[in-house]
Amino acid sequence: MGRQWRNWSGSLRFTPREQVAPADEDALRALVDRARRTSTKLRPVGAGHSSSALVRTDDVLVSLTGLERSVRRHEDPYLATVSAGEPLGELGEALYEAGLAMDNLGDVDVQTIAGATATGTHGTGLRFGNLSTQVAGVRLVTGTGEVLDVCAERNASLLPAVRLSLGALGVVTRMTLRLGPTYHLRRRSWCSSIAWTLEHLHQLQRQNRNMDFYWYPRTDTTQIRTLNLRDDEPAFTPAGEPRTTETGPSHRTIPRHRELRFDEIEYAIPSEAFHACFAEIRRRVLNRHRTGVAWRILVRTVAEDDIWLSTAYGRATTTIACIQNNSLPHREYFDDVEAVFRQHDGRPHWGKKHSLTARELRGLYPQWQRFADLRSRLDPDDVFLTPDLARLLRDE
Repeated sequence: MGRQWRNWSGSLRFTPREQVAPADEDALRALVDRARRTSTKLRPVGAGHSSSALVRTDDVLVSLTGLERSVRRHEDPYLATVSAGEPLGELGEALYEAGLAMDNLGDVDVQTIAGATATGTHGTGLRFGNLSTQVAGVRLVTGTGEVLDVCAERNASLLPAVRLSLGALGVVTRMTLRLGPTYHLRRRSWCSSIAWTLEHLHQLQRQNRNMDFYWYPRTDTTQIRTLNLRDDEPAFTPAGEPRTTETGPSHRTIPRHRELRFDEIEYAIPSEAFHACFAEIRRRVLNRHRTGVAWRILVRTVAEDDIWLSTAYGRATTTIACIQNNSLPHREYFDDVEAVFRQHDGRPHWGKKHSLTARELRGLYPQWQRFADLRSRLDPDDVFLTPDLARLLRDE
């Protein structure tokens, strides 16, 4: 029996028969060939930050940490190819040294670039899509052992699928990112009332490069957070002096360091439905869960995209994340708020807690069948389709 694997929060623990970290694509292809011959499953894993069971397997867990780390520039100065197993924090430093930066990041940077994009990790800002929208090319080993390159010049029609694939189409080994020059941001935060925050939310979102807010159920107050280019501050701000101010390179300023571990449910809501959805979430939390909820609720925005399994596919999106300390029970709380999210056409974050299966998910994604057909073509023997992934992707 192998050693136990656990995710970042500790809520997901399992013992795969084998954990491997192939050093190159040849070793990875050999793993795929063995899996096909022995009818076993392979599941790629990143840093294990996800709360969901996407990577759980009884068979072989495949880490990308053994792949060579590199940043390869292209003739286009704002394209770079990187190792799929590169942690976002380390990748940010490597890109910074090369004079490059991603246009947006999520709230934490411990994930690998492949894991973050495969699950739809996102930051905030009306103009910015999730991290997958920055992917210009993907190289992966499919379920047949083929090495497949997908980019603007080759297999371009597959880009909307491979940019965010849940690891269901193959093991990604390299990614090409569309980048920009380095930039510095000023992060500021204010404490405010929930009434003022909701009344001025659209104005705050429009006038700031990045803006989100936390709502604190115990006090019914908010923390408003903004990020702007250091020479481009909006005239409109919350009242009073900022609670905190910090300025630095984007890759060091956008993510936050987290000491405490937590579990999370997050749904992506059509932006026009946000106020009604949030009002009902707030009502239920205050009336039913206030004494047991120790953490805050995070509200962010994500721009519309055309990625088949993206939670922002075809619509401007506002996300609501309910967070609970990992030492406290979360099931009753998460189940209750999930019912509200579903009433408002919400799509669950792939890497966080939710209860949906393929039966419910199919109706939320217009390109669902196209993704299913491609998955069957690239992985005809279901090498990557573990029971947990099958519940998400296959109607049974």
